Amino acid sequence: MQFGNILTSEGWRLGEIHWEDGRIRRIDGDPVDPDTNDHPRIIPGFIDLHVHGGGGADTMEGGTALATLARTHVRFGTTRLLATTMTAPDERIRQVLGDIARYMEAQKPDAAKVLGVHLEGPYINPGKLGAQPAHARNGVIEEVDELCALAPIRLLTLAPELAGHYALIRHLSERGVRVQIGHTLGSYEEGVEALAHGACGFTHLFNAMTGLHHRKPGMVGAALAHAQYAEVIPDLLHVHPGAIRAALRCIPNLYAVTDSTAAAGMPDGDYRLGEQTVTKCLGGVRLADGTLAGSTLTMGQALRNFVSLGLTLADASDRLSRFPADFLGIDDIGRLQEGALADLVILDPQLQLQAVYVEGRHICGNAQGAS
Repeated sequence: MQFGNILTSEGWRLGEIHWEDGRIRRIDGDPVDPDTNDHPRIIPGFIDLHVHGGGGADTMEGGTALATLARTHVRFGTTRLLATTMTAPDERIRQVLGDIARYMEAQKPDAAKVLGVHLEGPYINPGKLGAQPAHARNGVIEEVDELCALAPIRLLTLAPELAGHYALIRHLSERGVRVQIGHTLGSYEEGVEALAHGACGFTHLFNAMTGLHHRKPGMVGAALAHAQYAEVIPDLLHVHPGAIRAALRCIPNLYAVTDSTAAAGMPDGDYRLGEQTVTKCLGGVRLADGTLAGSTLTMGQALRNFVSLGLTLADASDRLSRFPADFLGIDDIGRLQEGALADLVILDPQLQLQAVYVEGRHICGNAQGAS
């Protein structure tokens, strides 16, 4: 049990939230404006669909790195995540997918839960790699099916303009894999066509895609004009606050991701990102040539950044929890309601994290008053 301002599916209540066997059983209390009191704010645990690393560990290392990154991100309020791969040779991707599948079979109780894989590449445009290594190639349905058999790939990023990719999008969509458009030189028209074939989101909106021009709208234009969902990195470094505000007006279910690297939760220095070395300094992560290479963002800071842009806490919470869950089609996470998993984040009035619970288990922070 926890007492405080509870963000339920029907709005804020001041009262108690009770759970048993990892699921919410009852929420008591009366409607409230949380700004009228100093009680804790209780919101759903954060769901990060784009995580390359954390705590010095990189997804592409496989093995114990997965536990390290999951333990790191839970300290900042992330209760569910997708382990995100990098473009790499086929053999390496297959090895990492096997490691992720094995980790998921015996997940640690002191960490964020890994929901599956976000396969970011290798089916991206070699002319828009960003910080991805130079192993991009066209996707083939048979090969992708083999990868899906190795681990639960819930989300796949690709460039739709590459030959054969419209058919690949349709195939993945029919088998329940969410497809996002990213690392692309595609046009507005190609983006619209990809959506018609079943693509349903955009990877790190604005970054590594053709930009908006009033006579050549590009992939950003396709997203702003047509998308229901897109991910954005709200570290206020990858995307200008004005561009985030524009996306918030256009895309109903814009949601936050960290695109975090091994440098997240770590001091300045050099870290691995796939096969490359990146440097954390001045609040960001870059390749040697200065290219942004993922981030050091945590979801707790993403929440505060959204609020700093003028969003209410409830709206910001939806963009870190409910919208990502809805995007994946999972209805018992990302919300506080009877029957949902008891993934909770407890904040003080300044939105600093006080405690994290995963399926009702206290993971970190102050557990006083809980049961």
